[in-house]
Amino acid sequence: MASHPLPRRSAMDLCWRFDGEIAAFGTTTGYRAVIGRWLVSPFGPVSDVMLEAADGTRSLFAPNDEVARFVAGTYRFDRVEVTPVEVIRRPGRLTVMAGQLRADLTIGGRGWLGLLLRAVPRPVATAPAWATLVDPLARAVLPGVRTRGSAGAGRREWYGAWDLHPLVSVTASWRGTSLGAMADVWPPVRFGFGSTPRRPSIVRLTTTVRL
Repeated sequence: MASHPLPRRSAMDLCWRFDGEIAAFGTTTGYRAVIGRWLVSPFGPVSDVMLEAADGTRSLFAPNDEVARFVAGTYRFDRVEVTPVEVIRRPGRLTVMAGQLRADLTIGGRGWLGLLLRAVPRPVATAPAWATLVDPLARAVLPGVRTRGSAGAGRREWYGAWDLHPLVSVTASWRGTSLGAMADVWPPVRFGFGSTPRRPSIVRLTTTVRL
């Protein structure tokens, strides 16, 4: 399987940016999934999936060794699997295939929070300084969510969200067994310094990682 080479960087090139979407949902069987679909990244267009099982086991599914090393060096997992990861976006739908995880997500219309995020000019919304400024507000409005922090390896990270849609429904299975109906992302996932919104949703954002 072909892999993307690590991008070259100089001593001054300390920040990597990822532009795309994060979808997150829980299930009635206690599983919680976080799907990253990055249209622009240092690795090219790429997707990855983080899954926390009902027993707390945290798994990463990455499409190649380079992405696996980078993500596992930034977040915390109990197991890492390099496997084809396919995330297909259609109007109102998101289809996910990663290892033995299958999921079909139905996306709802933009709510008040999405409208609020869209009102902020994108250059402002995606700037690390803005993420630092709104972090206390994000924590108050969305318990468990943080827009800045450090997950591991001394790497600092900022999330700049600029759109949000709720998920209406999810059909998901793991190793051929249904994971049940969609539920809140609760308890919060434990991959990094913060969780996702408790209500299942898909967020358009820019993530900046300082290496």
